Amino acid sequence: MTLQDLATEAAAHWGGRPTSLINNRENAVFRMELPGGGMAALRLHRMGYQSDAAIRSELWFCTALADKGLPVPRPLTTQNSAQLVQLSSGRMASAVEWMAGAPLGEAGVLLPGPVVEQVARHHALGRLLAQIHDVTETLTLPPDFNRPAWDIDGLTGESPFWGRFWEHPALTEPEAARLQEARSYLRHALQNHGRTAALMPVHADVLRENILVDGGALSLIDFDDSGIGFALYDLGTVLSQNLYEPARAEIAAALIAGYQTLRSADREMVDIFTLARALASVGWTMPRLRSDDPIMRSHIKRALLCADMVLQ
Repeated sequence: MTLQDLATEAAAHWGGRPTSLINNRENAVFRMELPGGGMAALRLHRMGYQSDAAIRSELWFCTALADKGLPVPRPLTTQNSAQLVQLSSGRMASAVEWMAGAPLGEAGVLLPGPVVEQVARHHALGRLLAQIHDVTETLTLPPDFNRPAWDIDGLTGESPFWGRFWEHPALTEPEAARLQEARSYLRHALQNHGRTAALMPVHADVLRENILVDGGALSLIDFDDSGIGFALYDLGTVLSQNLYEPARAEIAAALIAGYQTLRSADREMVDIFTLARALASVGWTMPRLRSDDPIMRSHIKRALLCADMVLQ
């Protein structure tokens, strides 16, 4: 059965019709036409990545945020009032409302537009993340809430959620040693941070592709990697994609200033969480990309650059 066949089978649960494949990374995501002409994002979840319980918890989290008026995609129920369905292949499917706008940018490509626009958008993004974190802290999680851990062990333990990045097969011996050094530094910094900062559900994947711009409004999509972590990890994730931007310093200052309109954010810790994301992304590549994929080396290069900037 082809991916298109699975999408057609899945869409029928919502009375819909898949019209185009948007991306096929962790999940295969299709644009879906709904009865009456509305649109939705149909997600075919990658088998073996998130458990059924974890997907249901993600859908609960998005629903709770949407109920508070935040610009995140609201999960849609099927004709039988379910949010999650199992397909004939065993793959799980869900659907969320279609969010208007275009991605803020593209991975590996310099941000479009003048610097003043980039700064304004990142200030607005910082404020949006603070709003999401503020609301999240008011939520009472259900007893069966089950999401990945982006805590100290999830980032620096013996079995990090995205893998043992310091053992990446493409690393040279000096590079592996440097990432081990960065891991130790990061673990110590996070242990200190954890003495005063609480863990909470975070988006954990605030990448350009997941930030939609619609005029002056921003929305945040794709909570597939959301989990329990530190709030500032979301800011670090944003900045991990901006290490090569000519206006990197201005973008970082704007993001943090926007966040600080509602919540505190220590610049040094944001830099440390940028390192955390850069290191985790090296681990992410190992089971997902071919050994000759250039993204392997680019992620390693970025992690080493970030380590040099933070460890000095």
